[in-house]
Amino acid sequence: MNHSDFITAIHKLVDVDLPARESHIKMAPLERIKQLEEASLNQSTARNAAVLMLFYPKNRTTHLALIKRNSYPGVHSSQIAFPGGKVELEDENLQQTALRETHEEIGVSPDNIQVLKNLTSVYIPPSNFLVHPFLGFSSTEISFVLQEDEVSGIIETPLHLLLDDSSLVSKSIETSYAKMIDVPAFQIYEHTVWGATAMMLSELKDMLKLVL
Repeated sequence: MNHSDFITAIHKLVDVDLPARESHIKMAPLERIKQLEEASLNQSTARNAAVLMLFYPKNRTTHLALIKRNSYPGVHSSQIAFPGGKVELEDENLQQTALRETHEEIGVSPDNIQVLKNLTSVYIPPSNFLVHPFLGFSSTEISFVLQEDEVSGIIETPLHLLLDDSSLVSKSIETSYAKMIDVPAFQIYEHTVWGATAMMLSELKDMLKLVL
């Protein structure tokens, strides 16, 4: 899709109600659904984080930036995610957290990003984070600069691949809370996107289909 047409279309999302749980549940592993129900009362003590769903043009067509996290001793090691991270004391609000972390992790200046809307937050029981996603876009092409100690790569995802239902799969994986379980996922090239990122992608996809 031509990126200028995409930008015109997504502005219609400003006043669209969020599908929230209806979208999230499509991509939530069965074990995660049970965890979310059991942990719902504990979300008030969760740590806050924010991520950016960043669309940008590449060869004049719309792409979405995903990152692959480095391997480390933690529950999100080597996972596919949106750029973002935990709230720091200097952040004035969650949107600033998303923009600051995006700048730090992939080198995109906040001056080049227009934030359009915040989507539904997702609670992650294993790490006790409440993640707040923001939808934003750049009107110009982007040169990425990776924070190599945290990010091992950028997955430049064409819009048509995100919207294509054939990218939805079921995968058997090992998680921090279960051994080899089947999870719903997005297959983006050789990368399997599951868990909280897939749940947020599901809501994003459902919203985009309303205006594209």
